[in-house]
Amino acid sequence: MFLSQKNLQPLSPDIVINIETQDQTLTATQLEIHREIIESSKRGHARAQHQLYRLYARAMYNICLRMMNNKEEAEDMLQESFSEAFYRLDSFRYESSFGAWIKKIVIHKCINELKRKKTNFELFKDMTTFGNREADQCEPQKELSVENVKNALQQLPKGSRLIFSLYLLEGYDHQEIAGILDISESTSKSQYMRAKRKIKEILNTQNHEN
Repeated sequence: MFLSQKNLQPLSPDIVINIETQDQTLTATQLEIHREIIESSKRGHARAQHQLYRLYARAMYNICLRMMNNKEEAEDMLQESFSEAFYRLDSFRYESSFGAWIKKIVIHKCINELKRKKTNFELFKDMTTFGNREADQCEPQKELSVENVKNALQQLPKGSRLIFSLYLLEGYDHQEIAGILDISESTSKSQYMRAKRKIKEILNTQNHEN
């Protein structure tokens, strides 16, 4: 139904919107054009739907990839999420940004798929893995690369990685994460701190080896 990630074409400059920014940073003209694309999509116009897809697909794909940790599965979740979003588009009432609205669909779609596959949401069991407080407080000495952080994330238990991603990268609070993953809020908080410390430990080790 939609375009592949590999085939995403650049949009006309007058409708390009940086999805990583908040809506309030958009100009009045951009907001007006953006709203018209959404309203045209609600009316079933295929061109507008493809425009809306191209505006948000890359950012949503990155979320899918962080959640699923697999390119093919991320692509599948992206397509399923947009299918559901367009099916439910009439329910979008501008009470939040469209990006925030579809992001919730994407994350819940990914979580439900992981649960359907009976993925084991393994968590850190104790703090002794992380060494002493002094080591925990050390910051990596060299400039971090996105690739190094991604590699460090892959070394976390799956459940802890999801909590870290949902909190730090996707902007959910611990109460929301607890509801999404069916865990306690205190568990979400403690697992986030443990994941953060483990990533620091991994990055520091990498820096000392280089």
